[in-house]
Amino acid sequence: MFIDTHCHLYDEAFDEDRHEVVERARNAGAQWLLLPNIDANSLGPLVSTCDEWPDLCKPMLGLHPTELPPDPQPLLDRMEQLLAVPHSPFVAVGEVGIDLYWDTSRREEQMEVFRRQAAWSIRFQLPLVIHSRSAHAELLEVLTPLKGQLPGGIFHCFGGSAREAEELLAFDGFLLGIGGVVTFKKSTLPAVLETTVPLERIVLETDAPYLAPTPHRGKRNEPAYIPLIVERLAEIYQTTTEHIEAVTSQNARRLFAL
Repeated sequence: MFIDTHCHLYDEAFDEDRHEVVERARNAGAQWLLLPNIDANSLGPLVSTCDEWPDLCKPMLGLHPTELPPDPQPLLDRMEQLLAVPHSPFVAVGEVGIDLYWDTSRREEQMEVFRRQAAWSIRFQLPLVIHSRSAHAELLEVLTPLKGQLPGGIFHCFGGSAREAEELLAFDGFLLGIGGVVTFKKSTLPAVLETTVPLERIVLETDAPYLAPTPHRGKRNEPAYIPLIVERLAEIYQTTTEHIEAVTSQNARRLFAL
């Protein structure tokens, strides 16, 4: 049994066969699928998907750094209000962060938006699920002053160096999200995990429909492919697939209070 901690099941890529995707996920051993929000448009489909499968899907709420509207403040105000509702269904603040891979023109604004959403994590005591691409220094600049205040979270789709892993794991309660990249032939991630990252500090994720593991690389990803990631991790950590699933599931349950 496994927990996919990052899956965009509500994405239009699944509109034609979402029920079959869910069935395959259950058959593969999925206990929970955790669904991050992206922007204003994704919120409706996200909530609808979680309402349809409440025993499998849990929603997060956040604004992705590459999806900032011209003025993000009204949307951020709305999201903060939704998080403040008593017994809110959201299990994390995510997917949030900084992405300077394609465009650096809104660097300061991305950092400010991320800073505000990190404050939600502290206020509402919800895990922070972080997207960071070509922005490691900026990420540390925002998070370091909050060290000791943040309740924990995930550095989603980690693929960095051993030094970067050490710097991120210095934040108590934070885990690295490991997905299909670990199965890629030229990936440096296996060596980083083997030398630097204890099994107790990782969780499983697909980022479906993106980043499908080998041998499905380049095709649509889905939660049923998690066992392929588990098999590779069992090789890296020299243990059984059952142990990988048990420990990563325990890590996720503890973080998200599942």
